[in-house]
Amino acid sequence: MAGAEPAPLLIHQADRISVPANSSLRSRLVVAEVGVQAGPRSVSLPAVVEADPSRTVAIVAPVSGRLVELKAGLGDVVKRGQVLAVISSPDFDQARSDAAKAADALDLAGRALARARGVMAAGGNAPKDIEALESVQHQAMAEDQRARERLATLGGHAQSRGLPVVAPVAGTITALNVGIGSYVNGPTAALMTVSGLDHVWVTAQVPEQMLAGLAAGQMAEVSMAAYPGQLLHGRIARVSPVLEPDTRRAKVRIAFDNADGRLKPNMYATALLGMAQPAAVTVPTSALLMNNDSTTVLVEVAPWTFVRRVVELGNEEKDSVRIVAGLKGGERVVTRGGVLLND
Repeated sequence: MAGAEPAPLLIHQADRISVPANSSLRSRLVVAEVGVQAGPRSVSLPAVVEADPSRTVAIVAPVSGRLVELKAGLGDVVKRGQVLAVISSPDFDQARSDAAKAADALDLAGRALARARGVMAAGGNAPKDIEALESVQHQAMAEDQRARERLATLGGHAQSRGLPVVAPVAGTITALNVGIGSYVNGPTAALMTVSGLDHVWVTAQVPEQMLAGLAAGQMAEVSMAAYPGQLLHGRIARVSPVLEPDTRRAKVRIAFDNADGRLKPNMYATALLGMAQPAAVTVPTSALLMNNDSTTVLVEVAPWTFVRRVVELGNEEKDSVRIVAGLKGGERVVTRGGVLLND
């Protein structure tokens, strides 16, 4: 007598696939209701640490000359007012000479006026002589003030043997462009750059199609190649109003306090930005099945009865993917084991 025919694992009826009650596949399938999510999606973008431009100063010499002393080097931390270099400059020497001459002329005019007033008090000199000497003194005072202001603008004083170049701000020397003996072309070329690194930016390059979902003030996370496993939390400080012409991307800058100096300019980073997006059905990636050139899911239309449906995919996030078309919230799909039904 022939043995009983084994129960089928699947039953196909037109476009429907049924799993009988006694089929061993039931224990290997997971069916769940799909939901609608409206939260922002995270986008990972390459980034780099940059000094804050508002805290970065190019140090230039006000006059031309030769660099005779260099009192700070690349990477040094400097204070405001600290002498960074000394320049030997004929222009500065001329300004110092002009200041000395103006001071001497003012002193001479003052003494001449005092003598004339003494003579007038004794019965000599006419008032017009006093008026002429007062005019000379006023001119000498104006010239003395001009010469002293010129010298002060250059940053030196009458006793200086060379022109000192001082730091206008406190910070770290992040670029050094000259050495001792170099000829300095005045304010047309920077000697060095001082950057305040207690506050830095992490700058991400964002494609233009993503810019509509970003704005200053949004929270962002940053991971650093130098500090694996650590996440830094900051806010977007600025979204560039223009695109870079070569990459067609905009710079998005995330601000960080950096009092400990751990974030150094030009370090590589990855920025995780939250992008606003409309509500959409979301399914686990394990629910997706490939059929020829299309992506499908198995939708439950009756208890343990499924139909295959083509879906259009949106953004993928971790272990889930948004469905742009093909599914509605509340429908039930096979989320695990669907490959067993995928013939």
